[in-house]
Amino acid sequence: MKITAALVPEKGASFVLRDLTLADPVGDEIRVRVVACGICHTDVSSRDQVYGTPMPAVLGHEGAGVVEAVGPKVKAIKPGDHVLMSFDSCGNCPSCRDGQIAYCWHHMEMNFSGFRYSGTAWDVPSPISMAVDGVETPVAGAFFGQSSFATHAICSERNAVVVDKDLPLEVLAPLGCGMQTGAGAVLNTLNPAPGSSFAITGAGTVGMAAIMAAKIAGCAPIIAIDMSADRLKLALELGATHAINPADGDIVQAVKAILPAGVQYSIETTAHPAVFRAAVDMLQVRGICGLIGGAKLGTEASFEMTHILFGRTIRGILQGDSVPKSFLPRLIGLYRSGRFPIERLETRYRLDQINEAIADMKSGKTIKPVLMTGSQP
Repeated sequence: MKITAALVPEKGASFVLRDLTLADPVGDEIRVRVVACGICHTDVSSRDQVYGTPMPAVLGHEGAGVVEAVGPKVKAIKPGDHVLMSFDSCGNCPSCRDGQIAYCWHHMEMNFSGFRYSGTAWDVPSPISMAVDGVETPVAGAFFGQSSFATHAICSERNAVVVDKDLPLEVLAPLGCGMQTGAGAVLNTLNPAPGSSFAITGAGTVGMAAIMAAKIAGCAPIIAIDMSADRLKLALELGATHAINPADGDIVQAVKAILPAGVQYSIETTAHPAVFRAAVDMLQVRGICGLIGGAKLGTEASFEMTHILFGRTIRGILQGDSVPKSFLPRLIGLYRSGRFPIERLETRYRLDQINEAIADMKSGKTIKPVLMTGSQP
């Protein structure tokens, strides 16, 4: 079928709207009419080929929409269902068999190659193609198993989560990556006891989700660290008890002015090595730093070895250790109760405004841009 998608023609290029061809779902795949899709920094990094996604490509990995068709192996999802789309996993590697699907051994090829996983039973490189000199040519169109910067997307039953039809898909779309990453790092990975001290470096989507989750967990104090005064103000409204701007001085000293022994937990979302070092340096004895920020491949960071020797832990975290089919319903329950007000982070844009949305995100004007494809439930 013909679809409209925001295509990246080459590394670093602006997105352009193109009419493309989407294949029918096969195997355990489903076709989704996309209603909304969040924009994540990972989309921008992948546009710039930081993780090797080939071009041309259709990106987008926080899609939400309505199921239109299903493949013959789909068991529990049917046309008309409303779904959120998340990251993909193979289901068969040691991590997946242990229920740790965020650490699927095939994570990079399944989510960043732009093509269907090579171990599947069918031999179709990508569900999306474009006409080049009259010949349909494959486009990298299975980004995170969805490529949802489009009016329609193909995902699998594995990475689709059915949600109630009364829920606003345009609000919930970003749960599939950024929101579950920040919230899951707190609620799934670190699982702090009430009263635990917490610091979060970076108050973007992931950091704000972590702040809200830390409040839900009963942490105190909760220290937000960011360069933006506006974001720090919002962080205080969403659950932070203290706000630190690095422009005002050394952030480790600022944290220790609040807690002389340091914090029990920190989360690093910025992907800057110097900030990562600070997030570790601000830990108390036996403290844990969760690394979330995705840096360019090959980026290195240095640490003072004796500081870490005193029981401090650095824990890498992908997707908030989430199993979306169970964790997204938990976050939706918190959203329904008013305890996870993700709508306060979001700004809507049309699909043809994608470049403007990315510019606003990079400038800090917008925390979480959400693209509306023009099709409604």
